[in-house]
Amino acid sequence: MTGPQFDEKFREQLYSLFQWRRDVRSFRSDLISTETLLELLNVATLAPSVGNSQPWRFVLVEDDRLRESVRENFRRENQAALEDYENEDAQKYARLKLSGLEEAPVHLAVFVDECSKEGKGLGARTMPEVKTYSVILSIHTLWLAARARGIGLGWVSILDPQKIQETLGVPARWKLVGYFCLGYPAEENDVPELERLGWQDRKCIDEFLTIL
Repeated sequence: MTGPQFDEKFREQLYSLFQWRRDVRSFRSDLISTETLLELLNVATLAPSVGNSQPWRFVLVEDDRLRESVRENFRRENQAALEDYENEDAQKYARLKLSGLEEAPVHLAVFVDECSKEGKGLGARTMPEVKTYSVILSIHTLWLAARARGIGLGWVSILDPQKIQETLGVPARWKLVGYFCLGYPAEENDVPELERLGWQDRKCIDEFLTIL
């Protein structure tokens, strides 16, 4: 069997996709069709997983009461986070928009099933955390696939994960990896918002590379 050939034009487009994959926090009200959403989630399952364990568990949160409970969770934790900063950093933090929970048409919680028997434990004996890493790879796959369709994704990490699990009533063996907002971006930019707002600049590879 001969694999596909990816030419220079494709590689340029792929690099552009990486550049434009931004964490989106402001969304238009346009809905995402069920067909499109299911297609994106199906693409997410093409991600690699240790031992082919496929430990990802996706939960679409559509109930208004559950969504409001998640929003309240965010408001509480966001206020607590603000209190960790002082002076100019506190002022900057207070001005940041750190979630799209109010306007995003889709709320998606992604969990790892740490007790899944799929894969028979292959590759996870010495590093059981690789199951979580597998779920993160599925999230990144979803993120790129969504961006390729003009859909934005925002990762809401300012949440109490245990409260989210209780709110959604998922099995105790599931651990929250991330809570996400999906929708069509209200604006487009290839520069990270936190960099544009002066919170943190991106660094080049020289800052992270060690050669031994």
